[in-house]
Amino acid sequence: MFRLMKYELRKTWFTKVILLIITAVAEIGYLIGLYGDKEDTIAISIVFLVMLAMGGALVMGLESIITLHRDMNTRQSYMLFMTPNSCYRILGAKVLECGASILLAGAFFFALGALDLTLLFAKTGQLGKIWEMIQQALSSMRLNGRPVQIDMRSVGAVVFMMVTSWIFTITTAYLADVISAALLNGRKYNGLLSFLFFLMLNWIFGKILRLITNPVPDMVAMMFLYGGIALVFSAVMYVATAMIMEKKLSV
Repeated sequence: MFRLMKYELRKTWFTKVILLIITAVAEIGYLIGLYGDKEDTIAISIVFLVMLAMGGALVMGLESIITLHRDMNTRQSYMLFMTPNSCYRILGAKVLECGASILLAGAFFFALGALDLTLLFAKTGQLGKIWEMIQQALSSMRLNGRPVQIDMRSVGAVVFMMVTSWIFTITTAYLADVISAALLNGRKYNGLLSFLFFLMLNWIFGKILRLITNPVPDMVAMMFLYGGIALVFSAVMYVATAMIMEKKLSV
């Protein structure tokens, strides 16, 4: 499995390097603006960094889906399925590599954002004052009648929910793409039908989530429950996709 994950990483490393280079350029611009007292440069750099943080996971997820599609539909990729590895292992390596990449990217941008904010507040000499203002603002906010708090449990819940949501989205897209390639190949509007199937699965998932999580009063517990359900659905999507690949896919 680890070798397959390294193989998947080699196929997607170029995009990741490009994202890192663009992030480095934006970060350098931010530091130049911060210590050169150039407010416009700071603002532009922050916009780019926020866009990269929000779009990085999307880009990596889309590339993983495109890579699977290319593996199933191009001659130069068919050798992957000729190796002594089951479709379960091949697909599992793709899911794990994509999930790990998104998790690491999220941790990287979170740490970078925390560092940049700390540098900004430290330079203005208002680090302690700004933190007190943030704490006061959060203590006045309510979610489901409870005050918002920043602690390791709540941060962990948010990260867990976001990562598992992305994994579910990716595995659902894998299933839709495999159905298009294996079951609808050659049929009219097969791409559109598989996309509509993807949307339908996400709609059903959202309905089930609301039914289960709405009664939960604690926000942190709700987010952990959300993530757990997303993992269960992801496992179902993974097994269904691998079964179709094993039985119906012809490469």
